[in-house]
Amino acid sequence: MRFGVVATLVSASLLVLGAAPAAGPPPLPARLADTGGGTQLITAQAPRSDATSGTVTWWDLRGGQWKQAGTAPARFGAKGLVEGTTRKQGTNTTPAGLYDLPFAFGIQPAPTGTHVPYRPVHQDSWWCQDTASRSYNRWTEPRPADCRAAESEHLVTYTTQYAHALVIGFNYRTPVRGRGAGIFLHVNGKAATAGCVSVPQDAMRRILQWADPAAKPHIAIGTESGTTAITRY
Repeated sequence: MRFGVVATLVSASLLVLGAAPAAGPPPLPARLADTGGGTQLITAQAPRSDATSGTVTWWDLRGGQWKQAGTAPARFGAKGLVEGTTRKQGTNTTPAGLYDLPFAFGIQPAPTGTHVPYRPVHQDSWWCQDTASRSYNRWTEPRPADCRAAESEHLVTYTTQYAHALVIGFNYRTPVRGRGAGIFLHVNGKAATAGCVSVPQDAMRRILQWADPAAKPHIAIGTESGTTAITRY
């Protein structure tokens, strides 16, 4: 009798030990509607549409599986996140959506190992946000006559935020005037942003060292659920 009880207990233990672990949820990129077709992706996720903070994570696609390469706390617009296709300029909102990353720039030299195109910021470097200008939502050197300084960013004056930055391709390829200009992934300032996504300086440097143009990196921005859910993009 005693032997039978022991054998039963041993058999039960072996069954438990041999059981396959419960599968967790797929990694975030695997749950997105689109990742841009490349093998690198940055996700910038906030808990709610009115949140001003969240998480930025960068991922590599290896052997058909998305693997996390790094993560950092993130800041968003002071007025939260909105759907990128309906965003209005000057609203201090971060546009949700999936975007490419045209190029990087910075007041400081590119971190060692940076492979993405990197433009150094000069004294006459501006980002035109004047909706009446032919240079709307473009880097200009110098600032053109039809682009008002009051409606543009003099990049060199943002010594902390633009130490290093990546241009987010929101409203960039074919700009819609009034939708928004100058949306970047950049270094944290003192608080929430005017619509950009920001991370600590060390994280920004690591992202630039990680990004590989051959891998076609994109950034997906959104919330955990709702109309701006990151999984929609």
